[in-house]
Amino acid sequence: MIEQFILRIKEYISVQEEEVAYLRNRLVIKRYKKDEIIFSEGEVARTIYFVLDGCVRLFYNVKGNYKTAFFYTEGKFICAGESYNLGTPARENYQAIEDTVLVHFDKKMNEELVHQFPVFGDLALIVTEQELIAYQKILASFITKSPEERYLELLAENGALFLRVQQQYIASYLGVTPETLSRIKKRIAQK
Repeated sequence: MIEQFILRIKEYISVQEEEVAYLRNRLVIKRYKKDEIIFSEGEVARTIYFVLDGCVRLFYNVKGNYKTAFFYTEGKFICAGESYNLGTPARENYQAIEDTVLVHFDKKMNEELVHQFPVFGDLALIVTEQELIAYQKILASFITKSPEERYLELLAENGALFLRVQQQYIASYLGVTPETLSRIKKRIAQK
Protein backbone atom coordinates (compact mmCIF):
# COMPACT_ATOMS: atom_id res chain seq x y z
CA MET A 1 0.00 0.00 0.00
CA ILE A 2 2.80 2.43 0.83
CA GLU A 3 4.40 1.79 -2.55
CA GLN A 4 1.08 2.52 -4.24
CA PHE A 5 0.94 5.85 -2.41
CA ILE A 6 4.51 6.73 -3.38
CA LEU A 7 3.70 6.03 -7.04
CA ARG A 8 0.68 8.33 -6.76
CA ILE A 9 2.75 11.10 -5.16
CA LYS A 10 5.22 10.88 -8.04
CA GLU A 11 2.36 11.93 -10.34
CA TYR A 12 2.47 15.30 -8.58
CA ILE A 13 6.11 15.84 -7.59
CA SER A 14 9.54 14.30 -7.91
CA VAL A 15 10.69 12.68 -4.65
CA GLN A 16 14.14 11.51 -3.63
CA GLU A 17 14.94 8.29 -1.76
CA GLU A 18 15.39 10.16 1.54
CA GLU A 19 11.87 11.58 1.23
CA VAL A 20 10.45 8.18 0.30
CA ALA A 21 12.17 6.60 3.33
CA TYR A 22 10.68 9.28 5.59
CA LEU A 23 7.20 8.51 4.25
CA ARG A 24 7.64 4.74 4.58
CA ASN A 25 8.47 5.15 8.27
CA ARG A 26 5.65 7.52 9.16
CA LEU A 27 2.63 6.90 6.97
CA VAL A 28 -0.55 5.73 8.63
CA ILE A 29 -2.93 3.76 6.43
CA LYS A 30 -6.48 2.96 7.55
CA ARG A 31 -9.33 0.97 6.06
CA TYR A 32 -12.95 2.06 6.22
CA LYS A 33 -16.02 -0.04 5.57
CA LYS A 34 -18.74 1.04 3.18
CA ASP A 35 -20.94 3.75 4.78
CA GLU A 36 -18.46 4.35 7.63
CA ILE A 37 -18.08 7.98 8.71
CA ILE A 38 -14.47 9.13 8.46
CA PHE A 39 -14.87 12.64 9.84
CA SER A 40 -17.89 14.43 11.32
CA GLU A 41 -19.06 18.02 11.49
CA GLY A 42 -18.26 19.71 14.77
CA GLU A 43 -14.84 18.07 15.02
CA VAL A 44 -11.67 20.10 14.49
CA ALA A 45 -9.75 18.72 11.53
CA ARG A 46 -6.22 17.62 12.36
CA THR A 47 -5.71 15.21 9.48
CA ILE A 48 -5.35 15.33 5.72
CA TYR A 49 -6.35 12.15 3.92
CA PHE A 50 -5.31 10.61 0.62
CA VAL A 51 -7.55 8.09 -1.15
CA LEU A 52 -5.56 5.00 -2.08
CA ASP A 53 -8.60 2.91 -2.90
CA GLY A 54 -12.31 3.53 -2.72
CA CYS A 55 -14.65 6.48 -2.79
CA VAL A 56 -15.49 9.13 -0.17
CA ARG A 57 -18.28 11.65 -0.26
CA LEU A 58 -18.21 15.07 1.33
CA PHE A 59 -21.63 16.03 2.62
CA TYR A 60 -23.32 18.64 4.77
CA ASN A 61 -26.16 18.19 7.22
CA VAL A 62 -28.65 20.94 6.41
CA LYS A 63 -31.41 20.71 9.03
CA GLY A 64 -31.41 16.91 8.86
CA ASN A 65 -31.16 16.84 5.06
CA TYR A 66 -27.83 15.46 3.84
CA LYS A 67 -26.45 17.32 0.83
CA THR A 68 -23.57 15.80 -1.11
CA ALA A 69 -20.99 18.35 -2.23
CA PHE A 70 -18.14 16.28 -3.65
CA PHE A 71 -16.77 12.80 -4.33
CA TYR A 72 -13.14 11.82 -3.79
CA THR A 73 -11.73 8.77 -5.55
CA GLU A 74 -8.30 7.21 -5.93
CA GLY A 75 -5.45 9.69 -6.08
CA LYS A 76 -7.29 12.57 -4.40
CA PHE A 77 -6.45 14.39 -1.18
CA ILE A 78 -9.20 15.21 1.33
CA CYS A 79 -9.10 17.97 3.92
CA ALA A 80 -11.66 19.99 5.84
CA GLY A 81 -9.56 23.01 4.94
CA GLU A 82 -11.17 25.77 6.97
CA SER A 83 -11.22 23.65 10.11
CA TYR A 84 -7.71 22.32 9.54
CA ASN A 85 -6.15 25.73 8.92
CA LEU A 86 -8.13 27.83 11.40
CA GLY A 87 -8.73 25.27 14.15
CA THR A 88 -12.49 25.79 14.03
CA PRO A 89 -15.20 23.12 14.19
CA ALA A 90 -15.87 21.69 10.74
CA ARG A 91 -19.17 21.98 8.93
CA GLU A 92 -18.56 19.04 6.62
CA ASN A 93 -18.73 15.27 6.96
CA TYR A 94 -16.80 12.59 5.10
CA GLN A 95 -18.18 9.11 4.51
CA ALA A 96 -16.75 6.06 2.76
CA ILE A 97 -19.37 5.07 0.22
CA GLU A 98 -17.57 1.86 -0.61
CA ASP A 99 -14.80 0.01 1.20
CA THR A 100 -12.01 2.57 1.22
CA VAL A 101 -8.32 2.80 2.10
CA LEU A 102 -6.93 6.18 3.19
CA VAL A 103 -3.49 7.47 4.03
CA HIS A 104 -3.64 9.74 7.10
CA PHE A 105 -1.35 12.74 7.54
CA ASP A 106 -1.76 14.33 10.94
CA LYS A 107 -1.01 18.04 11.27
CA LYS A 108 2.25 17.55 13.18
CA MET A 109 3.60 15.15 10.56
CA ASN A 110 2.58 17.52 7.78
CA GLU A 111 4.43 20.41 9.38
CA GLU A 112 7.55 18.27 9.89
CA LEU A 113 7.34 16.94 6.35
CA VAL A 114 7.12 20.40 4.76
CA HIS A 115 9.83 21.79 7.05
CA GLN A 116 12.25 18.93 6.41
CA PHE A 117 11.43 18.44 2.71
CA PRO A 118 10.22 21.64 0.98
CA VAL A 119 9.10 19.66 -2.08
CA PHE A 120 6.06 18.62 0.00
CA GLY A 121 5.15 22.30 0.29
CA ASP A 122 5.02 22.27 -3.51
CA LEU A 123 2.73 19.24 -3.32
CA ALA A 124 0.44 21.05 -0.87
CA LEU A 125 0.23 24.02 -3.23
CA ILE A 126 -0.57 21.82 -6.23
CA VAL A 127 -3.28 19.94 -4.33
CA THR A 128 -4.80 23.17 -2.96
CA GLU A 129 -4.90 24.67 -6.44
CA GLN A 130 -6.59 21.55 -7.83
CA GLU A 131 -9.18 21.60 -5.06
CA LEU A 132 -9.90 25.30 -5.61
CA ILE A 133 -10.34 24.78 -9.35
CA ALA A 134 -12.68 21.83 -8.73
CA TYR A 135 -14.83 23.89 -6.35
CA GLN A 136 -14.92 26.82 -8.77
CA LYS A 137 -16.09 24.48 -11.54
CA ILE A 138 -18.86 23.12 -9.32
CA LEU A 139 -19.99 26.61 -8.35
CA ALA A 140 -19.94 27.81 -11.97
CA SER A 141 -21.88 24.72 -13.02
CA PHE A 142 -24.65 25.43 -10.50
CA ILE A 143 -24.85 29.06 -11.60
CA THR A 144 -24.71 28.54 -15.36
CA LYS A 145 -26.18 25.09 -16.09
CA SER A 146 -29.44 23.26 -15.76
CA PRO A 147 -29.62 20.01 -13.75
CA GLU A 148 -29.68 18.07 -17.03
CA GLU A 149 -26.55 19.85 -18.25
CA ARG A 150 -24.82 19.16 -14.90
CA TYR A 151 -25.78 15.48 -15.21
CA LEU A 152 -24.33 15.27 -18.74
CA GLU A 153 -21.17 17.06 -17.61
CA LEU A 154 -20.69 14.63 -14.70
CA LEU A 155 -21.35 11.68 -17.00
CA ALA A 156 -18.75 12.94 -19.49
CA GLU A 157 -16.10 13.86 -16.90
CA ASN A 158 -16.54 11.04 -14.41
CA GLY A 159 -19.03 8.50 -15.70
CA ALA A 160 -17.49 5.78 -13.52
CA LEU A 161 -19.07 7.45 -10.49
CA PHE A 162 -22.47 6.25 -11.69
CA LEU A 163 -21.28 2.67 -11.23
CA ARG A 164 -19.85 3.33 -7.75
CA VAL A 165 -22.20 5.80 -6.11
CA GLN A 166 -25.82 5.40 -5.07
CA GLN A 167 -28.31 7.36 -7.15
CA GLN A 168 -29.47 9.35 -4.11
CA TYR A 169 -25.93 10.70 -3.65
CA ILE A 170 -25.59 11.58 -7.34
CA ALA A 171 -28.96 13.36 -7.20
CA SER A 172 -27.94 15.31 -4.11
CA TYR A 173 -24.64 16.26 -5.74
CA LEU A 174 -26.53 17.53 -8.79
CA GLY A 175 -28.97 19.46 -6.60
CA VAL A 176 -32.05 17.42 -7.54
CA THR A 177 -34.22 14.75 -5.97
CA PRO A 178 -33.70 11.08 -6.90
CA GLU A 179 -37.02 11.21 -8.77
CA THR A 180 -35.87 14.19 -10.83
CA LEU A 181 -32.61 12.40 -11.60
CA SER A 182 -34.60 9.40 -12.85
CA ARG A 183 -36.62 11.69 -15.14
CA ILE A 184 -33.43 13.32 -16.45
CA LYS A 185 -31.94 9.90 -17.22
CA LYS A 186 -35.13 8.82 -18.96
CA ARG A 187 -35.26 11.98 -21.10
CA ILE A 188 -31.63 11.56 -22.14
CA ALA A 189 -32.10 7.88 -22.93
CA GLN A 190 -35.02 8.77 -25.23
CA LYS A 191 -32.95 11.27 -27.26
